[in-house]
Amino acid sequence: MPLKALPINCTLKADPGKSSSTDAMIAVLAKAFAKKGVEISETVRVAALDIKPGVTSDEGDGDEWPGLRSKILAHDILIFGGPIWMGQIGSVAKRVLERMDAFLGETDEQGRMPSYGKVAVAAIVGNEDGAHGSSAQLFQALNDVGWTIPAVAACYWVGEAMGSVDFKDLKTTPEKVEKTAGMVAGNAAHLASLLAAKPYPG
Repeated sequence: MPLKALPINCTLKADPGKSSSTDAMIAVLAKAFAKKGVEISETVRVAALDIKPGVTSDEGDGDEWPGLRSKILAHDILIFGGPIWMGQIGSVAKRVLERMDAFLGETDEQGRMPSYGKVAVAAIVGNEDGAHGSSAQLFQALNDVGWTIPAVAACYWVGEAMGSVDFKDLKTTPEKVEKTAGMVAGNAAHLASLLAAKPYPG
């Protein structure tokens, strides 16, 4: 069975019809993953869903997290995309992480969370400092709730501080970004294959 990756876009733009630099970065990673034989699912625009605040896997009437949770856990690799706001990951990304907190209480008989044996990588964009800080926040939180983070797990682009050029507006993808995307995809696919063949014992 081929590995499957799900991209989630945590842009603050709820309308999937509005272009997003996070989508552009996810596309770079998706292309790199495809070259490694990983099947890429359609990107989920998280802000377009009604993800209730809370730390359980179902916050009741109208909560769309249970469906997204199931979709995320049906994949081997999570491509967690989001923009930098005020030097840190945005509120939509934080909402997703908060909802994953429920994994801590959903362990199997070996003490393994639902995310055990699954790999997560980051796609980060912004026009200010914060790519390293954002990936540090993201990876710490994801690791706390059971995700495995490979070597070189973040692909990012940061434009000029207070500048007006977004990643989606670049005429070509910078060579360093392309190279990093290849490393992220290769390492993540390799690690996901190993974990699929030999899961954590718990």
